[in-house]
Amino acid sequence: MIMIFELEINATLEELLTREDTDKDKKITVEDEGPKAFTITSTNGKDHTLKGTYHLSNLLQELVIAKDEGNTIARIPIEHLEEPPVERISRMIREYFWNGLTRTMDASGIETLLKDSKNETLEDQTVLNIYVPHSDTMAFDYYSGLKKNTPLEVIRLPEVISPEYVRTLNNTPGILSLKLEEKDGKISGVPFVVPGGRFNEMYGWDSYFESVGLILDGKVELAQAMADNFQYEIEHYGKILNANRSYYLTRTQPPFYTRLITEIFEVTGDKAWLESHLKTAIKEYETVWMVPGKRLTGFGLNRYLAEGLGRPPEAEEGHFNHVFSKYAKEAGKSLSEYEELYAKGEIRNTDLDRYFVHDRSVRESGHDTSYRLEGICADILPVELNAFLYQYETDFASLIKHEFGDSFNNNGKHYDSAYWARKADDRKERMDSLLWNSEKGMYFDFNIETGVQNQFVSATIFCPMWAGLCDQYKATQLVENGMNLLKEKGGIASCDAASRGEIDEHRPQKQWDYPNGWAPHQMMIWKGLKNYGFNHELRELVYRWLFMITRNAVDYNGTIPEKYDVVIATHKVFAEYGNVGTEFQYITKEGFGWMNASYQYGISLLEDEYLEKLNKLIPPEELF
Repeated sequence: MIMIFELEINATLEELLTREDTDKDKKITVEDEGPKAFTITSTNGKDHTLKGTYHLSNLLQELVIAKDEGNTIARIPIEHLEEPPVERISRMIREYFWNGLTRTMDASGIETLLKDSKNETLEDQTVLNIYVPHSDTMAFDYYSGLKKNTPLEVIRLPEVISPEYVRTLNNTPGILSLKLEEKDGKISGVPFVVPGGRFNEMYGWDSYFESVGLILDGKVELAQAMADNFQYEIEHYGKILNANRSYYLTRTQPPFYTRLITEIFEVTGDKAWLESHLKTAIKEYETVWMVPGKRLTGFGLNRYLAEGLGRPPEAEEGHFNHVFSKYAKEAGKSLSEYEELYAKGEIRNTDLDRYFVHDRSVRESGHDTSYRLEGICADILPVELNAFLYQYETDFASLIKHEFGDSFNNNGKHYDSAYWARKADDRKERMDSLLWNSEKGMYFDFNIETGVQNQFVSATIFCPMWAGLCDQYKATQLVENGMNLLKEKGGIASCDAASRGEIDEHRPQKQWDYPNGWAPHQMMIWKGLKNYGFNHELRELVYRWLFMITRNAVDYNGTIPEKYDVVIATHKVFAEYGNVGTEFQYITKEGFGWMNASYQYGISLLEDEYLEKLNKLIPPEELF
C-alpha cells in the first residue's frame, strides 16, 4: 500500500520553515542548523519522520508544487519524499524544469517580456520594443494588433540590416520576433527553451545542448520547434543569432544547426522537414561562415568575427571603465562623456574599435569571457569552431548520401556527398597542419597575426574528438596529455590553472576559465570519448560531473545552477554574471537549460551499477 500524506499546505510550510530554515533564505540546506527531523502523518494515521536535509527539502518542494497548482491540501506520496536523488533530479528536469524554461513570442509570452529586467535600460520600462523582419507581414500585423491591449512598440526592420543601423538601436533595445504559426485561424508562437529563469530570449548554442536533453526526455517536438526558430532567424536575420535581442543582430554563435536537425530527424524520420532545414543549413554555412575575408580566413579555416560598431550595449554600466579611462583622460573628458561620444560615433578611436571587434567576437564564440580569447579572438582560428564546421561538412555528406540518394539541389546548385567529403578532408588537413601540436600531443588555436599557436590548454582541445575529426592516434594523445591537465574533482575544467595565469585585482577571474566547468564542454568530451572507445575515461568523467550535481542538489534544496567550480565541486563560484539558477525561494522551477541536459545525457551513459552508487552518493575518489 502506497503511503500518502495529506497535508495542509500553508500550516505545514510555516512549521517546517520555522523549525528548519534557520538562516531564513526560504530554502532547507546543509547550512541550516535546525533539528533536521520533521514528523508528518499519513492518511491511514501513521506517523513518519523525515530526517536529513535532502528529505526535508523534498517535502518543502512538494508542498510548493502543490500550492502552485492552486491547492490548499497537498497529497504527497512517500515515494516523492524519499525518492533516490538521481531519480528525483531526472524526474524534476523531465516533468517540471523544461516547462519552466519554455517561452513563446506571442500574446501569452509578452507579459513575461514586459517584466524582463533588460527593459530597465529604457526610459519607459512599461513598453516593450518588438523588432520584426521587413518581410514578415504576418508578424508585423499580429504584434500591431496586440498594441490595443498591451504596451508595445512594433518596429519593422529595414531590408538590409547594417552595423550602422544596429548601432542606432542601442538606445531603444528590444526583442526580435521569432517564428509564428497559424492553425485553425489562430496565431501562436513557435516555442523555444531559454537557458535559465531570468532569460526570455532564445540563445544559439544553448539551444542545441538543451535539445539533447529534450530528445532524451521524449520532447522532440520542442527540439524541433527550436530548429524551426533557427531556420526563421537564418531566413530573416541572416544568421542564427547570439540571441533574439536587437543588439545581437550582428552576432552569431557556435554552429550546431546540422547536429540539431540530424538528431531530430533520427527520431522523427520526417524527410520533408529535413530537406527544408538542410537547404537552410547549407545557406547558413555558405553565407555566414564561408565568406572570404570575414569568418573565413586566408588560411582556409574559420574564426569568430562579430560585426557591429562601438561597445556591446548589453554590458552593464561600468563594465568597460578600465578600457575607456585612459582615452578619456587623454581627451580631457569625463569617463561618461567620452564613452557616450564614442558610442554615438562622434569620437573616433581605432584602438577602441579593434578592442571591441575582439570583445564582440568573444561573445559570438559563446565563451564570454576567457583569457584564451581576451584581446585576440578575431585573430585566432579556434579549435572548436573548425571542429564544429567539420561536423557540418560531414553531416551534409552523410545526410545527402543516405537520405537523398546522393543528390541534393539547393537553389539551382547541385551537391553530392563527395563535394562535402572533400570540404571535410581539406579542413582536417589544414587543422592537422596549423592546429595540431605533435610535441604536446594536443590541438591549439592558431593566431593568424603572429603565425604561431596559442598554447592555452582549454577543454575545447577535445572538440575534434566530438566531431570524429582526428585519428585514433591523435585521440589517444589528447586523452593521455589533456586529461591529466584538465581533470578535476567534479569533471573537466574549462582550462588549466597554468594557462589561466595569476588572478588579482588587476586581472580578475573570467567565468569560462579555471576553476569553472561548463555543461557543453562535458557533453562534447563524453561523446568524443565514446566515439573513440575510451569507456573507462568516459565512465569516470560522467560520474564525477553527475556526482557533483547530485551532491549539490541534495545539500542545497535541489539547486541545478549554470556552472560549477569543478576543482572543489561546488556551485558557489565567482563569475562576472553570477550563477544563474541559484537565486530562488522554496524550489528551483527551471534548473539551468544545458545543465539539465547534461544530467539527462550523463545518466544515459552510465551503467546501472554506477547509477546505484550515485544514488548512494559514493564519492568518485572511492571508485576511480
